[in-house]
Amino acid sequence: VQLVVSGGGLVQAGGSLRLSCAASGSTLSFHAIGWFRQASGKEREGISCINSSDGSATVVGSVKGRFTISRDKGKNVIYLQMNNVKPEDTAVYYCATDPDYYCSDDGPDATDFTSWGIGTQVTVSS
Repeated sequence: VQLVVSGGGLVQAGGSLRLSCAASGSTLSFHAIGWFRQASGKEREGISCINSSDGSATVVGSVKGRFTISRDKGKNVIYLQMNNVKPEDTAVYYCATDPDYYCSDDGPDATDFTSWGIGTQVTVSS
């Protein structure tokens, strides 16, 4: 499966942005899809995850309560809605998927995902 991430850009603090993760080559019906981000000089961080099989989802860490993950099964697209963004949300954002992973309340672990999209830069200005 190939993933294409889009929707990044420059946004002011307090604003909103929606990222999309579109899949091709295979359906995501039975896959877990995770959203990750990597700020400059920092390790990749898992922030959200959704199980396509049952729609259960998790958002963790500093973005909890501000970001939400959702899916459009018909379009084979996963979204990350980012609200009330902060300068510390500035990072390259990635989506990834794996057919054998099941998202838990702990959030996604990057080492468990096998297919990655090319990241999109999100920059939040203060």
